[in-house]
Amino acid sequence: MSQFGALGLALFCVCLTALAQVLLKMGMSTPVIQQALAQGLRAVIWPALCSPLIWGGMACFGASAGLWLLVLGKLEVSMAYPLISLGVVLTTLAGIFLLGESVSVYKIVGVALVVAGVLVLAMKAQ
Repeated sequence: MSQFGALGLALFCVCLTALAQVLLKMGMSTPVIQQALAQGLRAVIWPALCSPLIWGGMACFGASAGLWLLVLGKLEVSMAYPLISLGVVLTTLAGIFLLGESVSVYKIVGVALVVAGVLVLAMKAQ
């Protein structure tokens, strides 16, 4: 795998992790699990284990972690790891556009700062 391929795989892993977050949030937001949460942590275990959304999220996390090992085998960790912060950007955007979460100036500024940080590190890595 080339360095360019490893970079593409790293971005794919970031997308998988963001998808995992969205699926887990959707799973934990179902009425059954919300009702169980009101009863305490023990009441949540069984509904969570029966949730296809939560299983999907966990599968995405697992796949991302496994593929990330390939990324680390090809890229310097100082170049690969900052890419993970792009997950903050993707997850924030997914929260806004897919989950209907609120948009605020603070979120916009925070995401812009993360992107700026990744760009700075990417320039330094080259």
